[in-house]
Amino acid sequence: MNEKIKQALAAVIRNWNSMAGSDSEEAESTADQFQASFYVWIETVRDWIDELEQRPQTLEEAMGLPVVKEILEVLPDPLLLNFETELEFILENRSRIDDEKYD
Repeated sequence: MNEKIKQALAAVIRNWNSMAGSDSEEAESTADQFQASFYVWIETVRDWIDELEQRPQTLEEAMGLPVVKEILEVLPDPLLLNFETELEFILENRSRIDDEKYD
């Protein structure tokens, strides 16, 4: 796996676990940290896909890439749909407006 993607994904998973284990006093700050790390990671994935010699044209093609398969193996299940949605946006050359990002 690409080192930048690996490091950004590790931060996402670390923040996801912190958020899941936080008490109500920490909930908002850990959720904010998670959300920020998630979108940094998504931008890292976007940059990687944009640099590929053969950019995938469909979600199915993207999901079949070895790096994406590795991501799917370690990504917490509740984040799979969010990742797929963001991957579709990447393939469509669309970006989310900040207000549209997941809460």
